[in-house]
Amino acid sequence: MTGYTDTIRRYAMDTRRSGALADADGVGEVGLGAAEAGRRLAVRFALRVGDGRTQAVRFQVFGCGFTIAACAVAAELAEGRTLSEIPDIAAADVDAALGGLPPERGYCADLAIEALHAAVASARSDARAVRSAFNPLEDHGPRVSADDPVYSALMGSPAPESVAEEDRHLFSCLLAVAAREPHHPAEALGLSRDDLKAIMAAYFPGFDLAELKNDSLPAQGDLPGASGEVLDILLSHIPTDGPDCRNRTSAWLARIIAARAAHPGHLWTAMGFFKRSELTAAIRRHLPSLAAANSRGMRWKRYLFKQVCDLHGAVLCKSPNCGTCSDRALCFDPEE
Repeated sequence: MTGYTDTIRRYAMDTRRSGALADADGVGEVGLGAAEAGRRLAVRFALRVGDGRTQAVRFQVFGCGFTIAACAVAAELAEGRTLSEIPDIAAADVDAALGGLPPERGYCADLAIEALHAAVASARSDARAVRSAFNPLEDHGPRVSADDPVYSALMGSPAPESVAEEDRHLFSCLLAVAAREPHHPAEALGLSRDDLKAIMAAYFPGFDLAELKNDSLPAQGDLPGASGEVLDILLSHIPTDGPDCRNRTSAWLARIIAARAAHPGHLWTAMGFFKRSELTAAIRRHLPSLAAANSRGMRWKRYLFKQVCDLHGAVLCKSPNCGTCSDRALCFDPEE
């Protein structure tokens, strides 16, 4: 997994302090409020206090391996300390213990510390659960609309024969959202420049690629690193039958999903879709075995990273049964 050092991987797989804690003296939660379910990453810390010190610390996580690792470190640092000492533990301490999180994942340490500190506040208020308003992510509404200039120019260009309108919409959304970012559109979509040229030739022949590049955007650091293991999962679902042109589009979509899944927020918004159901529809068209594998309709980013965590034996869920989990809406959401 990109950005996972041996230290981060070790903590991400450390389950000694993960899970529920019965009769906790303090519970702190981030992103688990009813109005926030499914919109934010979520962490819960629980503390048991005795003789003035925390005798046990447990955490539960809905998030990536970096978040799990950060929580494991925070729990390790907190165990055995007094309630007055734990607030001195900072995100920088978690980051240092992990040997440095990737810059785009630094918020994972903040998330762990915010929930831990909320648990301390809970323990000081007669075990009343404390929910934090931590919000490291931007709003999750659509980033592209029908009147976006790049989208409308692409959709208004001459359409080749035998090209599905929904696929022109798919790539128009992707190219419109990529054009807003301070990187070459091909790089923003996880593609080679030859791939991008082939997409333009197939779906928007004659369209000037230069119109996609916004040179006025200032550079803002490196692109988020896509997970190689997520990409491998996606590539394994490329159909091996059917016309070559369809398989080529499937391969493009697989690489794009892996690249855009590395961005914060919902995957469908990172891909520029108008609504969530358009992502599922695109996967059904071009990666049908992946759509079939996610038969219960789990959110796509959640599903993909859960597959990676399952490969490594990591604990991602607070409940072994989705049907009885109180945070079910974090993983499943109506398409419309």
